[in-house]
Amino acid sequence: MNEGPKRDFIAKPDDLVLITGATGFIGSRLVSNLLDRGFRNLRCLARRSSGVDRLEAIRRSVAARARLEVVSGNLLSRDDCMRATAGAAVIYHVAAGRGEKFIPDAFLNSVVTTRNLMEAAIKQQSVKRFVNVSSFTVYSNIDNPKGRLLDEEGAVEKNPEKRKDAYCFAKVKQDEMVREYGDQHGLPYVIVRPGYVYGPGNEGMTFRVGIGTCGLYLHLGGSNTIPITYVDNCAEAIALAGLTPGVDGEVFNVVDNDLPSSRWLLRQYKKNVRRFASIYVPHALSYALCCGWEWYSEWSQGQLPPVFSRKEWHASWKKTRYSNQKLKTRLGWEPKVPTSEGLRRHLEACRLRGVHG
Repeated sequence: MNEGPKRDFIAKPDDLVLITGATGFIGSRLVSNLLDRGFRNLRCLARRSSGVDRLEAIRRSVAARARLEVVSGNLLSRDDCMRATAGAAVIYHVAAGRGEKFIPDAFLNSVVTTRNLMEAAIKQQSVKRFVNVSSFTVYSNIDNPKGRLLDEEGAVEKNPEKRKDAYCFAKVKQDEMVREYGDQHGLPYVIVRPGYVYGPGNEGMTFRVGIGTCGLYLHLGGSNTIPITYVDNCAEAIALAGLTPGVDGEVFNVVDNDLPSSRWLLRQYKKNVRRFASIYVPHALSYALCCGWEWYSEWSQGQLPPVFSRKEWHASWKKTRYSNQKLKTRLGWEPKVPTSEGLRRHLEACRLRGVHG
């Protein structure tokens, strides 16, 4: 259904909108969301190695009413960034390095690429909003000003290298650079931090529920609330972050309503996907496990990979509540897909893929 752009959006229907990472799980949904709103001049940047079949199918389906340009490029190339940003009014930077095990690789594919894109946007002088898609992983969840409630005021990791998580390090540095470039060069920006984005196309179970190691699945979440957002709801939030006036320089966390507990989610996976053995580890014991694992990993110089640490425990398995109030009040966001329906679709996709983690 065509929602049509609102009159108070900062971009008009014919303004050029650039989406990086448009072939990805979230990016492709964002493209569809913008088209449904009536925006008809989209440029999708994809890596040369990425499959563009899905985007090409969308392009053909909207050819009569919208221009969807699919361009190949590498964000490590300044020339490609200049070409991609030419004339853009809004930039959605969804692309990010994922899966890198080493900090230099993650830094290169998340931070350097973002710098190149922002420098190109600054030179173009046409950009009204730069939306950087970040992640909940940047939060340390230590000494939060609101106790167990984690919202946009939550503390960000001050020394992300100590988390031994390349993705966390890169996202923290990426956010820092977006703020620095935006403030120093007057480039309007918004940072969006989704929780765990789930749905068909990203089958599996978040590590916030537990993690498999040494042949065992350790259930670490217990009664914890899991900060999830269905992919279509996440795309809706990202779209609004790029279009809503008066929110420059702000951060928005993205989590859905009616968040499930870790225990409930694990039970549903076992019921609807497949059964597997798991061991529940109480919070006091899981913290002790993280302390011991961290010590031995450092003492043995990496004989055990630094999967568990005190910092990771606070960020992922500490009892925490989450809020989407700012998203609703400032952007007028409401989830399109209820959590019950989103999880039904997700679990069905997981069952068809035969995965559980």
